[in-house]
Amino acid sequence: MEILVLTKKKTNRLFYALDLILHGQLGLDVRMTTDVEDFYSFDGPKFCYGDKKVGDAPFQKCVSILFEHTITTQDIRICDDGELKAFFPIYSAESLFSFDIFAATFYLVSRYEEYLPCRRDKHDRFLAENSILHKMDMMRKPLVNIWSIRLGEKLKSLFPSIELKNKRFTFIPTYDVDAAWSYKHKGFYRTTGAFLRDILHRDFDEVKARWKVLTNRLPDPFDTFDHQLKLQKDFKFKAKYFILCGEYALNDKNISIKNNAFRTLIKRLGDYALVGIHPSYSSYLDKTKVGNEIFNLSKVLNREITISRQHFLRMNLPKTYQILADLDIKSDYSMGYAEQPGFRAGTADPFNFFDLENDAPTKLIVNPFVVMDGTLRDYLNLDTDGSLKITKSLIDEVRAVNGTFVLLWHNETLSNQKRWTGWKKLHGDILEYAFSK
Repeated sequence: MEILVLTKKKTNRLFYALDLILHGQLGLDVRMTTDVEDFYSFDGPKFCYGDKKVGDAPFQKCVSILFEHTITTQDIRICDDGELKAFFPIYSAESLFSFDIFAATFYLVSRYEEYLPCRRDKHDRFLAENSILHKMDMMRKPLVNIWSIRLGEKLKSLFPSIELKNKRFTFIPTYDVDAAWSYKHKGFYRTTGAFLRDILHRDFDEVKARWKVLTNRLPDPFDTFDHQLKLQKDFKFKAKYFILCGEYALNDKNISIKNNAFRTLIKRLGDYALVGIHPSYSSYLDKTKVGNEIFNLSKVLNREITISRQHFLRMNLPKTYQILADLDIKSDYSMGYAEQPGFRAGTADPFNFFDLENDAPTKLIVNPFVVMDGTLRDYLNLDTDGSLKITKSLIDEVRAVNGTFVLLWHNETLSNQKRWTGWKKLHGDILEYAFSK
């Protein structure tokens, strides 16, 4: 069903925001017009988005951001929105919402704030504490989804004939393979160096464990792939894997892509799951390096690589996404914070990346993830009980809006050893909770 929106000016930003909510969330085909006569004569669902109400039609008062073409510091004022918070407040008793729902959605989903000057962490990552959602204490609420549902309810009450999209909750387990093995297949120099380091630190338990694995008396603790594939069968899902295959470096310590055992593992995973690239730490602004890594992985799998997630979640917008799009990556799964769980872009659904630098939407699909194992363990210092509680609450939030929940885990987390003791069960409990309903 078509919905007509009267506006004072047509812009890419405005159509993107309208289309994301009205079409993406509610299932309505959007048409914009600046012609008042066309608007009056249209016999169907419609509303006005602008500075003032037109006739008796529904009206959403606007702020200016969707009619702009430059990137400037915005006047961000937080306001109450029932039990929630919002921003871009407007003052009109006639408006559908007491804030500009389309401007606020665009600001969050376009990641507008990440283009502005701010303090970044040592990995050049945008910090959660800089975000408007953190300041609103709304990081763990999928606000865009909630706002869209409320708008749908308002439109349905105004236009009873409207048929809205019936969405369904989706849960997607994904795995980053930063280090396929803890001890095996590291080569002579790395293995010898590791033994010497353990001896120097008098860590003889580690020396024994490494030796037993290398002599095949114990399985490698990071080799949890049989367990992962069994989970796919038990819970009837198809996972997504992101493989780190860049050159060895301080923050890139996987096995060489030339290693036969590693190549065999990658092919095996590709038989059961969708495999994508995990661009190396130093490649996030280097198109040539990312391109070489994608090429090497595609040669192993003998297929096109279409999905990606940044190693260390290291990215800088818009450059990182421009590089991925230029290299024919269709979907990225990096949109989330290392230090906090929740909804970095305010939404629990995939969306097309809007390139603010070029003021246009792109074909690259951004798939936000909601929670990562390392966030719970290393940043929040939670035990398995606390981690399960938070993850369940986030699943409930996404389920309530029939959104998409992307879980980020690592193969080493399932080793159930050392710092990850108990996390294998936690992972199973999360899957059980997500799929049982």
